[in-house]
Amino acid sequence: MTKSTETTYDLVVFGATSFVGQILTQYLFDSCGVAGEVTWAIAGRSESKLAELKSGLGANASELPIILADATDDDALKTMCEQTRVVISTVGPYALYGEPLVKACVETGTDYCDLTGEVQWIRRMVDRYEDQAKKSGARIVHCCGFDSIPSDMGVWFLQQQAEKTFGEPCLDVRMRVKVAKGGLSGGTVASMMNIAKEAAADPKLRKELANPFSICPPEHRSTVRQPSLKGAEFDKTFNVWLAPFVMSSINTRVVHRSNAMQSARYGKEFTYDEAMMTGTGTKGRLTAYGITAALAGFFTASAIKPSRWLVERFVPQPGEGPTPEAQKAGFYDLRFVGRTQDGKTMITKVTGDADPGYGSTSKMLGEAGMCLAFDIPADQAGGFWTPASVLNDKLLERLTSKAGLTFEVVETR
Repeated sequence: MTKSTETTYDLVVFGATSFVGQILTQYLFDSCGVAGEVTWAIAGRSESKLAELKSGLGANASELPIILADATDDDALKTMCEQTRVVISTVGPYALYGEPLVKACVETGTDYCDLTGEVQWIRRMVDRYEDQAKKSGARIVHCCGFDSIPSDMGVWFLQQQAEKTFGEPCLDVRMRVKVAKGGLSGGTVASMMNIAKEAAADPKLRKELANPFSICPPEHRSTVRQPSLKGAEFDKTFNVWLAPFVMSSINTRVVHRSNAMQSARYGKEFTYDEAMMTGTGTKGRLTAYGITAALAGFFTASAIKPSRWLVERFVPQPGEGPTPEAQKAGFYDLRFVGRTQDGKTMITKVTGDADPGYGSTSKMLGEAGMCLAFDIPADQAGGFWTPASVLNDKLLERLTSKAGLTFEVVETR
């Protein structure tokens, strides 16, 4: 049975007192107020922390409802889900704490979005709950933050423009991070370290993490070898050196799932990869090698118990992250190069006006939740979707009008 639309709330933010949850709550309060057209609530396990969060939001925040629910309390999660149309979850690492809420949403037919970048957990959730989500009508949308909305919607935008301009999609797309300024939070670092820890203990998981189609339906595969940058490399399109991009392992998987969920709209042999621009000349080359070594060192140290404690001493802890000033000072500029089968080329860009991981992520996540609540058709099928495959043009409109993102065509040839 599909869930009734007669619920108390349009949205509930679960994990509102987490680092991202606080930023998201402030964004929704500033955007929607309280007791207005959008009915929403904040939820978590600590009444005192939720009350403290409310007290710092602004005038009339005292009227914002609170729901008490622990991430491990199945009954409380189900009761929360029964009260709302959409749950936005910021409780991570999701591989450790996220499954009970997904299960509750699937059982109650409640729509759900989060900002996970944990591909191994997404695979498990799809395997365990997709059939039930299709039956209950729950639309589950992972990866609604910096990983992976700019990549997923960036490719979707480029393909829309390519179809209009060339009459066909681009069979190969490469995303390059031109610049990104922002800090990491402890929650993100904890998720990355947990992935490394799980992979070190499970050979099957290491194999799955190397599979670019790991979260696609089993029938969606390509015979073309997928590109994957492992070290420093020179990019002739932009005449710059490249280094691996830490988010590519999740973003590429989401983009491929979007293609699959749109019946291979980008092409059955579609290829995609991501990398960071590090500059030109000797300096750019050395920077690329330095970033490659640093990433390898982090994941190696995180995977080995004797060195993991040392990493934990020097990285932000859960609940810590960039200051509000740093979030506002952050930004990013991503470039997408798409080529059709006969060599026509399009270059587009996606920019964001705040720290990618937090200032911008909170806005993207909030608008994804709003889009789920208000913009997609009521008869949209349940299941595990991606931002591009289910929210598409409605989300693009929200991102550009409310969330500080831009999507532009730079060049065609």
